[in-house]
Amino acid sequence: MLSTESSFIGVDLSAGRKSISYAALDRNLSLVALADCKMNDLVTFLAGQSAATVAVNAPSNVNRGIVHANKKNIKLAQVQFRRADMRLAEYELRERRIHVTKTPANLQLCPSWVRAGFELYLKLEKMKDAKYPETDSACQIMETNPQASFSILAGQVPLARNSLEGRLQRHLLLHEHGVRIKDPMDFFEEVTHYKIIKGIWPMELLYSPDQLDALVAAYTAWYAVSKVGSAVMVGDAKEGKIVLPDKELQEKY
Repeated sequence: MLSTESSFIGVDLSAGRKSISYAALDRNLSLVALADCKMNDLVTFLAGQSAATVAVNAPSNVNRGIVHANKKNIKLAQVQFRRADMRLAEYELRERRIHVTKTPANLQLCPSWVRAGFELYLKLEKMKDAKYPETDSACQIMETNPQASFSILAGQVPLARNSLEGRLQRHLLLHEHGVRIKDPMDFFEEVTHYKIIKGIWPMELLYSPDQLDALVAAYTAWYAVSKVGSAVMVGDAKEGKIVLPDKELQEKY
């Protein structure tokens, strides 16, 4: 049973250290917090949680060469292997047509937002947060991926995250899966003939792409804990497993 004080927090670092989005849900999927902040502010917020599961939208480790080491067991053409600088989790998702960022083997070659993610994982580990699944720990951390999570919720690869259609789609998917956020259909009530001609769109009624990614991460954290044993994990523990909100993955999305 979930503690009444448990919080489920999703963190998106795609914008880097300067602007990190995080969302917090309670056990009833009600929105407790949604904000954009800097790394120090995020760590302060997380440190104040007595019981929390934190899902981070960033790789938890570099590529350890597992894909290359297992090329005999993985159906991948030799020319592709020469370009396959990615973790096993990323390979498994890409095989299902879910395009996710490849993580290099060299830390210095990782983009700044990935390195910010490594920094956050280290800070959480110092706060004695246990890696999921650790049932005896009040605080757990896990890696997830927003593109994969939204693909699972939609049953197909979603529309572009920065487009109006993509934002509406993601917003609606979260709402339909029980996350207690504002109804995205309110957006259409504010769209009139006059506003369309003037180019006035009620974008304030929709969450930003980064906030939507943080929200789906928070939902994934809730799903993994509330539906014990139901969350699927892809990848290898040596490189970091990605936790996703479903029992199993489709062959293709």
